[in-house]
Amino acid sequence: MLKFLILSGPNLNMLGTTREAAIYGTMTLAQIHDAIRQRAAALGVSVECFQSNHEGALIDHIQQQRDSVAGIVINPGAFTHYSYAIRDAVADAKLPTIEVHLSNVYAREEFRHHSVIAPVCRGQIAGLGWQGYILALEALTTLAQNK
Repeated sequence: MLKFLILSGPNLNMLGTTREAAIYGTMTLAQIHDAIRQRAAALGVSVECFQSNHEGALIDHIQQQRDSVAGIVINPGAFTHYSYAIRDAVADAKLPTIEVHLSNVYAREEFRHHSVIAPVCRGQIAGLGWQGYILALEALTTLAQNK
């Protein structure tokens, strides 16, 4: 069975509670993970969901899981804009990776317009809320099945 890694970066653990609902929606990260697991089951694949506020923990998880997953969905949060270390871990994993953002980062502050992670990803989905995770999972599943 195909397995995918779903990674979420800093502050995403606060979704649906104190994180700005007008920007990020009202679903909690646990609810988003439940929706991802439901869609994965319908697609006949499995997922491992992991969130951390710590750059090194995300890197460690990529390195630990790289040989057991077929692809990565990553919402790096603020690390998007400056974590060359996460970028290098994604590149080194040599797995199809899709970067996801709940908000449309290009309609927000200028500093959010640049991703150091996107150049090593297969694609990027931004501005579609929690559904972006689902679309990324569907795309990775199709890519893996057509490989």
